[in-house]
Order: sequence, then C-alpha cells, then structure tokens
Amino acid sequence: MTQHRLASVLTQGEVALVGAGPGHPDLLTIAALKLLQACDVVVHDALVSEAILALVPTGITLINAGKRGGRPSTRQHDICETLVTLAQEKKRVVRLKGGDPFVFGRGGEEVRFLAQHHIPFRIIPGITSGIAAPAMAGIPVTDRYVNSSLAFLTGHEMHQDSRVDWHAMVQAFPVLVLYMSARTLPDIAQKLMDVGLSASTPIAAIHSATLDHEEQQTFTLEQAMRREVHVKSPSIVIIGDVVDMAVPWL
Repeated sequence: MTQHRLASVLTQGEVALVGAGPGHPDLLTIAALKLLQACDVVVHDALVSEAILALVPTGITLINAGKRGGRPSTRQHDICETLVTLAQEKKRVVRLKGGDPFVFGRGGEEVRFLAQHHIPFRIIPGITSGIAAPAMAGIPVTDRYVNSSLAFLTGHEMHQDSRVDWHAMVQAFPVLVLYMSARTLPDIAQKLMDVGLSASTPIAAIHSATLDHEEQQTFTLEQAMRREVHVKSPSIVIIGDVVDMAVPWL
C-alpha cells in the first residue's frame, strides 16, 4: 500500500476498514470522512455514533452490523460474509468500526476473511477509545513520574480461559486500560487485589467518551470490588496512579 491510497476513491469491489474513533465526528480522520462520503454502502458497528452516521450522504446504504455484549448481536461470520457478498456485487464498501479496527475490533479477522476471498481492502486507523477517553478526562495514560509502560486489556479476560498472567501484569504495567469491562469490573478488581495491587489504587471510568452524554467517575479498587459504584456500558476504565494526575479541561 502507498500512502496516497488512504483517501483515494474506492474501486468497485473494494472494502475499507475504517476506524470511526471514540464517537465525536470531529475526531474522524480526513481519510475516514472522505471515504464515508464517497462509497456505496457502510456496514457499521453499534458503537458508531449517530453524529458520525449523519455525515453519510443520502443514497448510501447503511447496514447495522452491531455487536454488543449481553445483547442480540450480528454473528462475526455473518458480518464477514456480508462484506464479501457486497464486494462481489462490485459495491464500494466502508466497514465502519468504533475506535480503531485493530484494537479489540476484530479487524484482523475481517481482513483475513477478505484476503481469503481475494477481496481488495485498505485499512484506515482510528483513534482508539483507550487513548481518547482518558485524554478527555485530562488523564495522561503515560506520565514520566508514574509509568513508562501500560497495558490494554478487555473485560473478557475474566473468563476461565484467560491468557493473562495477572501477577506478572501488575508487576510490569503500572497503568491498566480496560475495554468492555463494566460488567466484570468487580471481579477484575478482586483479581488485582489478590495479586497485590493496593485497595486504594485509583480508578477512573469514562462512559460514552467525547459525546454530549459523557460521564466520568473516580473511585478506588476496593470500591469497585465491593460494587459500591455502578459503571455504565460502554466505558473505558483506567487503573493506576495516572488517575490522580488528571488535570480537568478549563
């Protein structure tokens, strides 16, 4: 791929995996906006905001392929099949995914499926919510006085088949950023305390970052474990001393 193809007009039968960012339309990339306004069909996730979908011109088909934890969702295989079918029909397809396609967005699965079916594709990165949400709350995910590393993980890692070595993780990463963890946060907090993280470790939860109804909460690991707070979904959760380094916007 050459850089000039990022925002060039899609060819018939081509699919672009496009990151929609955290939700506010001003945080779309230029390439994302151009492709949204010059395609035949947009296959979008549930987390893509209405404000961004409103930028799609009349006449372009919108297909909701949302996946939401604990709710009726489109199967991933069906989404992949839809992309291939549309491309084989010579449609110019934008697969619009919240945040960044390759950060807990199953973008890798989709491009592998497209490649297996010889469908041309391109990838337009987006701002991931794990970076944008803390920024909107004035929280630096890295601060030279606190950390030189951080870990991103999902709430799904509380399953019994988790690939996370929790003890090693808290030793290596002073800051944790959690996606899709609203329901499992009490269990995660208990696990982190079990492996030695202090009960007073600060936490911030940001719901619907960058949108008008954004909500921010701060509390401690122990409060999360004791279920003394209610974290709405979808939220990004930041655990670590950078939470106390927050400087709210003026």
